[in-house]
Amino acid sequence: MKPERLARKIVYQSPWVNLYLDKVRFPNGHVIDRFHLLDFPHAAVAAVVVNEAGGILFARIFRYTTGTAEWELPAGGVEEGETVTDAAGREVLEETGFTSQDHQLIYSYYPMSGSANKHFHVVVCKAVAYAQDFDKSEVSETRWFTREEIKQMIREKAIKDGFSLTALLLWLQS
Repeated sequence: MKPERLARKIVYQSPWVNLYLDKVRFPNGHVIDRFHLLDFPHAAVAAVVVNEAGGILFARIFRYTTGTAEWELPAGGVEEGETVTDAAGREVLEETGFTSQDHQLIYSYYPMSGSANKHFHVVVCKAVAYAQDFDKSEVSETRWFTREEIKQMIREKAIKDGFSLTALLLWLQS
């Protein structure tokens, strides 16, 4: 048993995000006349990139939405026809300049399942070599952080990106 969409009004559509106003009937018979649904056509992936010394690769990324440049894991959308692990490798290369290998999907989840269908995936992989410049229109710098530095950043509430924070907490448990 699952909720049933009875009607849909399109509020906004784009290749990246859609906003729908749905009429929904729940299994217990309750009807919500105006259920706002954020629909994301593509999943996203974050990569925990580990080097030989056990360090984790971060990128300082500009975020218009928060007006900040924060340390985050390489991450981005999964493109049409791309596997989650292929997307992780592409995002690592684009945002850090490093090639990577041995991509392992460790977790998939919906971070806002009450209002959005965005599907996030977390991949762990190994750094291979620095191969090219990173995308300077999105990233200002890259840096390797130790496990202890990451734990300290979490204790100090210095990691603000929820996707990175979730991926790191999962990685720290391994």
